[in-house]
Amino acid sequence: MLEAFAIGLAFVFGLAVRTIGLPPLVGFLAAGFALNYIGQRFDVLPEFTGEVLHYVAHWGVLLLLFTVGLKLKLGQITQRHVIQGGLLHFVLSVAIFSSGLRIFLGVEWLIAILVAIALAFSSTVLAAKILESKREITAFHGRSAIGILIIQDLLALLVLSIWGGQDPSIWALGVLALPLFRPVIHRLLDVSGHDELLLLMGMLLALVIGGMGFAALGLSSELGALAMGMLLANHERASEVSEALWGLKELFLVGFFLQIGMSGLPTVDDWVFALVFALVLPLKGLLFYAILALYHLRARNAFLASLSLTAYSEFGLIVASGVPMLSGYLVPLALTVALSFAIAAPLNRFAHGLFERSEGIWCRLQTSQTHPDEMPPDLSGAKVLVFGMGRTGRAAYDVLIGGVPEIVGIDSDPYRVAEHQLQGRDVVLADAEDADFWSSVKLDSLEATILAMDDIEAKLLATRKLRQRGFSGPIITHVLYQEQADVIRAAGADRTYLTMQEAGTSLASHAVDCLRVKAG
Repeated sequence: MLEAFAIGLAFVFGLAVRTIGLPPLVGFLAAGFALNYIGQRFDVLPEFTGEVLHYVAHWGVLLLLFTVGLKLKLGQITQRHVIQGGLLHFVLSVAIFSSGLRIFLGVEWLIAILVAIALAFSSTVLAAKILESKREITAFHGRSAIGILIIQDLLALLVLSIWGGQDPSIWALGVLALPLFRPVIHRLLDVSGHDELLLLMGMLLALVIGGMGFAALGLSSELGALAMGMLLANHERASEVSEALWGLKELFLVGFFLQIGMSGLPTVDDWVFALVFALVLPLKGLLFYAILALYHLRARNAFLASLSLTAYSEFGLIVASGVPMLSGYLVPLALTVALSFAIAAPLNRFAHGLFERSEGIWCRLQTSQTHPDEMPPDLSGAKVLVFGMGRTGRAAYDVLIGGVPEIVGIDSDPYRVAEHQLQGRDVVLADAEDADFWSSVKLDSLEATILAMDDIEAKLLATRKLRQRGFSGPIITHVLYQEQADVIRAAGADRTYLTMQEAGTSLASHAVDCLRVKAG
């Protein structure tokens, strides 16, 4: 019975919101409240419904954080704008929210501070899911956002250890020795193959060693899953592990969104609380933007990172459930988180377009200094540019380099750029969606451009910017669907190939060649 209601409601509500342009996770949140109502109104769900969803949701969060860790490097969370900016935002948010709760609602100071702490966190699940779906976790703004979220997760652990009644074990210091076991973990991954054992290896690290292992030491299981992922981040098969876990992670995360709705049915007072803090939500994002701009991030990266952090956090619910004196605030906080997801998710979906339309406003707020990771490269001598140096871009580069030595690859992932440079390719660090890149880069010798990025919005923006800069040469790209090809051609691309169709054509040509050889 539980499976029928949970899966059925999740699908119906997810499909309903998708038809109106919202991401399915908003529908999953609504399905959670509907599931809660059905259970209380008709008494058709088993008593263990909440426990089952909690268990499934926890697995989803751990797998998500593990896959995020697979794409992270330690250097991404040790930069000044991440550590200092994250801490500054947390302190200011707590001060603002607690003062408002105390002055306008008359909440006792200690309770007001704890509720403000719960509201100060940003959603790791939502931000990571959005950035991952747009393949922007390794972009500069994505790395900045995830780094700040890690700082917040550490703060959440500190809050729980002080007010949650659970202290870390003395053995918790042993986690500092985990990097010493990296060669062993890498070796186990090497011998795990590509099928079931690889999937089980990922689950073992995320759920058992990272999740249960850290929890047994009195530490955050979420932090443990993230840490285990980071131990594998430098392994050449890290992306393969992430792909193997993708389906399980997505399925269990549905349980996470359903669980939020199962926290309880809201009263009128709970709705008022949630609506008030939903109206305050833009302040959270604006504060992030101001702080990141203060640390010399350019307007676009500060805007995208801030928008991905503009949602209240599921860790606020974890804090509320783990601190006894906040038990009465669990339902209003759950409703507040749900509303913030409904607001932030569609905004993030159109983040690049929103910035493009309001670029002038945000650029006026940036500082004159430039963050070192955002310095524009010198491309004045390049005849061919390849945007996006993943598998497709790398293959195009390697074919062209024999006939066009003045070819340059561009990618926003610094670790991928470093890897290509070690292999002798001329690849530079830049983000094709950055307005500052297009306003400052020199394209004097450019004759042709290949757009090999994954995201269609990135290709559209790059195509428009190239044409706005007066580039009249060929722009060549690939897409998955015909409707995408039509849109990007309308934006100015000359040739747009359907990836799967081209693969089929190539296979057929190889087959014909083999038949000719056999016939000859």
